[in-house]
Amino acid sequence: MASLSRRLLPSTSALAAFDSVARLGSFSAAAEELSLTQGAISRQVSGLEEQLGILLFDRTSRGVMLTAAGADYAKAIAAALSQIRSASLQAMTKQHSDQLNLAILPTFGTRWLMPRIPQFVARHPEITLNFATRIGTFDFDREGIDMAIHVGQPDWPGAESTFLMEEMVAPVSSPAFLKAHPIKKGQDLLHLPLLHMASRPGAWAHWFESLGISATPSEGMRFEQFGNVAQACIAGLGVALMPLFLIDSELASGQLVEAFPHQVRSPSAYYAVAPVSKKDFRPVMAFRAWLLEEVGRYGEEVVGW
Repeated sequence: MASLSRRLLPSTSALAAFDSVARLGSFSAAAEELSLTQGAISRQVSGLEEQLGILLFDRTSRGVMLTAAGADYAKAIAAALSQIRSASLQAMTKQHSDQLNLAILPTFGTRWLMPRIPQFVARHPEITLNFATRIGTFDFDREGIDMAIHVGQPDWPGAESTFLMEEMVAPVSSPAFLKAHPIKKGQDLLHLPLLHMASRPGAWAHWFESLGISATPSEGMRFEQFGNVAQACIAGLGVALMPLFLIDSELASGQLVEAFPHQVRSPSAYYAVAPVSKKDFRPVMAFRAWLLEEVGRYGEEVVGW
């Protein structure tokens, strides 16, 4: 009986690793989210599969995919993990109100939002911010999230989306790559290694169409986060279509340059999204209002909207 009880209670570290891989769809993204190595994540998940006696993921050369049993298990434990995190946070902070559980996009959060957060904290010291990294849509209630920064379209089911900003994208590369592969016209890019974002599979096609080029972009390396794409470009692995405001520092330092002078407004835009049930929640209202102020200030001072 004791042995069975132990099998039915996996370690929280193993469950956290599995939950992260299930949400993000890759071991590398889970490793980044949990600040662990990819090998550590793989060992945690393998140990959990062995403990449960079931296969949670199908592993292929193209990545990992939840099995049917894995999908059911992920859905079941997500709510429990969220409750544990919330209970632990409340126990540590001894605060049970005026907390905002905010989901942020990795690169947008690190490069644009976080440098501005001290201003919100100074204005609203009574509100405690708790951050989680999420890519794509998710269930707010199941994840225990009050609000999210989302890139895409304002079509999140059961939620209210507030427009924040659009973005301009352009092809960028390292100076050395561009010197070795001169680009005189847009069509030249069709013959070069193009780097892709998994979350924006049609971005290159949209860019080429804006030039009247209907050819299918070449297949190339695919990444899940813009930070990794930028590093691949700096390393000279190819040309990437990047939101320019997210790579201000690389452009200013000369690590990256525009490979071809043609900027396009992305089909995707940034939104502050909150479930309808939380639209009048005071921390959500305060953060939304502050965020709109910051976006307006950024547009006037930096972009020149």
